[in-house]
Amino acid sequence: MKNISSKDLLINEQIRDKEVRVIDSNGEQIGIVPIKNALKLAQERQLDLVKVSPQSRPPVCKIMDYGKYKYEQSKREKEARKKQKVINIKEIRMSPKIEEHDFQVRVKNAHKFISEGDKVKVTVRFRGREITHTALGYEVLNKMAEELKEIANVEKMPKVEGKNMVMVLAPKQE
Repeated sequence: MKNISSKDLLINEQIRDKEVRVIDSNGEQIGIVPIKNALKLAQERQLDLVKVSPQSRPPVCKIMDYGKYKYEQSKREKEARKKQKVINIKEIRMSPKIEEHDFQVRVKNAHKFISEGDKVKVTVRFRGREITHTALGYEVLNKMAEELKEIANVEKMPKVEGKNMVMVLAPKQE
């Protein structure tokens, strides 16, 4: 079933069915009536007849203020967009022979990124023959995961990709 947006709704004279099931503005069913009677009923109440469920037989129409309905709909959509959180992936690079102070600086940065709700991609770059010592890379990445285990989960375990070893940390869900 496809989701109906306010652009797809037919109103008043746009409705071409012979009979429709009518629901009044209070949400009570009036029943199945000819379209002319339904339009007349809506006009008497100075409201619009809106086809809300075109796929049912007979189609369901509701008597409502269409302008107000569209306004409420756009307000809801705007509110939903506000609540969406964009998750960025921040990258932190280091070497397998990183000094302790430099490592702590990277941990502090990763902590900041994760507490802001971003994911962190931790990359250990191997240069030259360092690639033969991948155990050092695992050590560094596991130490990073251990330091951040309070606020982050390992989403992607350490894995060698070319001359890099990559691990992804994601914020813990409350």
